[in-house]
Amino acid sequence: MGMLIATAAFLAATVVAVLIHLRARGTSTPASAPPAGPPCPRCGEPVPASATFCPGCGVPTQVYEVVGAPIAADAGADGGGGEEGEPRMHAVVRADLCVGCGVCVPACPVEGAIYMEGKLAVVNRSLCVGHGKCAEACPVGGILMAAGEAVHQVEVPDVNGRFESNVPGIFITGELGGRGLIKNAVNEGKLAVESIAGGLSKDTAEEEGKDTAGEDDGVLDVIIVGSGPAGLSAGLEAHRRKMRYAILEQGDLADTIRKYPRHKLLLAEPVKIPLYGDLWVADASKETLISIWETIVSNTGLKIETRRRVENVKREDDHFVVEAGGETYRGKRVVLAMGRRGTPRRLGAPGEELEKVFYDVAEMEEFKGRKVLIVGGGDSAVESAIGMANQEGAEVTLSYRGDAFKRVKERNRERLDEAVKQKKIRLLLGSEVKEITEAKVVLSMKDGEETLENDNVVIRIGGEPPFPFLEKIGVRMVRKTVPIPGSDGG
Repeated sequence: MGMLIATAAFLAATVVAVLIHLRARGTSTPASAPPAGPPCPRCGEPVPASATFCPGCGVPTQVYEVVGAPIAADAGADGGGGEEGEPRMHAVVRADLCVGCGVCVPACPVEGAIYMEGKLAVVNRSLCVGHGKCAEACPVGGILMAAGEAVHQVEVPDVNGRFESNVPGIFITGELGGRGLIKNAVNEGKLAVESIAGGLSKDTAEEEGKDTAGEDDGVLDVIIVGSGPAGLSAGLEAHRRKMRYAILEQGDLADTIRKYPRHKLLLAEPVKIPLYGDLWVADASKETLISIWETIVSNTGLKIETRRRVENVKREDDHFVVEAGGETYRGKRVVLAMGRRGTPRRLGAPGEELEKVFYDVAEMEEFKGRKVLIVGGGDSAVESAIGMANQEGAEVTLSYRGDAFKRVKERNRERLDEAVKQKKIRLLLGSEVKEITEAKVVLSMKDGEETLENDNVVIRIGGEPPFPFLEKIGVRMVRKTVPIPGSDGG
């Protein structure tokens, strides 16, 4: 009996000790608690530093990746590395620029250090020795050399967490804000108009009791410039809220995406959260995506005015005046969702509006086995020709109206000469496009005309970037340090 009593007493004492220990632990701060990050710009809820979504409203934290990035210091460093104790230089592929041409793979003397994974070049950090041959060979500047953290500097408009620029009332979303991802652009457009609606409601509340006869004064609630993913999303949110709006597009609906090569796969993430709103986004070809967006526009009655290129935005009293395509619009707020590429220069040749004509190259693999004419005399034209010449079965012709390349980097000139020597590229100097048809291209030459069988025409003769326009209307540009898209792979 005594043994049983002693055992029971021992067990009881053990239980009490354990309970006291657990209670003591419960009153202390857990060592594994995630560090707190900045509050969510949308709802103000604290967001853990490692969180993918705001725990309060569900907004993806990636939407604010550029907005919240630090302004770059004027260090002027080239990456460094190589000294004892410093990180070694290595290649980094920018997934947002890589067009999958594969030129970098044979350029690297270390087998397996860079390789193709589907349509994207990937760096094996354990094999990369940082000599930079792949970066030199890349025709689109999609590879850079870095040491340590994979970040880069990007020049972007100065906007806050509501996507409002330093000019009160002008909001900037989508690719123009520094990120080209479709899912981000869709979210940003919706969030910007959400912020605008809240601000207008506050203004209305403050105006109560005053003369509001201006309800039909022709001043819109918001003018949206651009009909890409960000512009469409902004427009749908304005439409859903029954706001007075106008969507102005210099070309056609979703013109930037429409100019991608045919069947270009748009690697957007499937919609899994309500924030994306009404605009469908998923992995799809550009044809499927545009078709569905056109259906959404038709079913919702969203109003889009095409062929309305915006020339100026200026403040007048308590609203903005927007001049576009010979028309004048007035609005309380403006959303600029017009992309970073600006307005490409046109040839002015008949047939330039055909779907076979592109002004940018999103994926060179699409030109395998095709007869391609590239037009232009700068680095972008030469780099496009070199990249396409690397595609299996592609027949590449480069047309330039001048007698010699005067604006091309020496490295590109040497690579072009080698490609011409190997008959990978046919070079036609002193030539101009006279007409483009579905199956052919007519060129004016010094000694007459030449007709080429043709599947695609790529025009790389420059354009008018949006940054001078932004500066003209007072938007401040800053340089920010942001993670390189796709740099964490390999």
